[in-house]
Amino acid sequence: MTYVNALAQRIWTTAGAVSVRAKIMGIVLGLVLLMGLVITVQVRSVAAAALQERLQSQGVSIAHDVSARSSDLILINDLFALYQLLVNTGANNPDVRYAFIVDPDGVVLAHTFGDGFPPALLESNSVDGAAHHHTVRLETDEGPVWDTAVPILEGRAGTARVGLSEAGIRSTTESLTAQMLLTTVLVSAIGIAAAAFLTWLVTRPILELKDAAQAVGRGDFSRRVEPWAGDEIGELAEAFNVMTADLAEAEQERSERDQLRTQLLEKVISAQEEERRRIARELHDETGQSLTSLMVRLQNMNQQCPLPELKPQIDELRQVVSQTLDGVHNLSRELRPSVLDDLGLEAALGRYVQDYRALHDVDVDLVILGLGDSRLSPAIETALYRIVQEGLTNVVRHADAATVSVLVERRDGLVKVIIEDDGVGFDPLAADSTGRLGLFGMRERAELLNGSVTVESAPGQGTSVFVQVPL
Repeated sequence: MTYVNALAQRIWTTAGAVSVRAKIMGIVLGLVLLMGLVITVQVRSVAAAALQERLQSQGVSIAHDVSARSSDLILINDLFALYQLLVNTGANNPDVRYAFIVDPDGVVLAHTFGDGFPPALLESNSVDGAAHHHTVRLETDEGPVWDTAVPILEGRAGTARVGLSEAGIRSTTESLTAQMLLTTVLVSAIGIAAAAFLTWLVTRPILELKDAAQAVGRGDFSRRVEPWAGDEIGELAEAFNVMTADLAEAEQERSERDQLRTQLLEKVISAQEEERRRIARELHDETGQSLTSLMVRLQNMNQQCPLPELKPQIDELRQVVSQTLDGVHNLSRELRPSVLDDLGLEAALGRYVQDYRALHDVDVDLVILGLGDSRLSPAIETALYRIVQEGLTNVVRHADAATVSVLVERRDGLVKVIIEDDGVGFDPLAADSTGRLGLFGMRERAELLNGSVTVESAPGQGTSVFVQVPL
């Protein structure tokens, strides 16, 4: 049963893959051929039955004629005239295969068999003197023969027998069949031409709809279909045009929203980076200088203090100020590393990884290829720096990893960044649904540069982040 279902499904799938034009033409051609063959068989059958009935009637009529005309000749024993009667009967009736006359004792008086009378023919048919006639169908080497026996003078003078061949019926039915088949072929040709024209009329708007739908699928919402008829397909074309117009309007609105969002996001990130730069500069210039000045004065106080018991406290204050100054410097570099503006992405990432190793118990392997001495655009350098920074920060916060590898490569007009760790991993789909800000921010920065961020991870199998930004 399963095999039958699979075979049926395969046949249905194959038939479904055939074009609409082929299906319509196949249906029309099949119907024409089926009707032609059925009509041909029916006409042949009816014609053969009618001709056989006519042949039987003709045989009876000819046999009665021979019986009536031969009675006098038998009585005067004119066998030659009797023979001539039989020959003339066969000459005047093309369907007559043979004719002969037998006396009441079964002796053949005359016949039309030139090579000799077949004795077995006498036993094939007989008629009672009281009967009008008797007809049987004989199977011979030359085909069926309708043998009709008619008594002469109620059987007292003998019996006249006439055999009519079905060769004429076969010839007529074969000729009729050939004409019917020829008519079927001509009608099929006309049907195919009509079906081709009709399918062209029907499928042309459908094919136009298909091409327009494919164009819409590619993002071309300007395609329209010209309704050329007021039928259901024309209504479908009008509905399709309304749909594409609505899609074009929706796409325009979406594009405008995306453009506004991109502009807003660019301004936000630009403002954020500018604010980071300003705060970092203020921390470095003002706060750092103030803390440095405070350390110098504490140093002078320590040297000029007349009370020895205060010097340990002054030294402790100096250490606090020194630690605070280091923290301010680190915070300033983290907010906006000056080396990124001065020396570029490679130097900035090298400095950041060096500080990262010192602050966290994580082994970081940094590899940078293809940058050389050439600088990237400030926007790309800033975005990639922040993406790597956010990725390494996520490793410390969530991954619990022992090693991290960072690859930055410039090749074929692209900058690729790969961040891999051996941490606990996570489910990226669940992270997207919860909206983790770290990954979201990385994607936003990459998308602003027409780039992409792909995350591959699984619980217990670490995490890989793939970043690609076109140049």
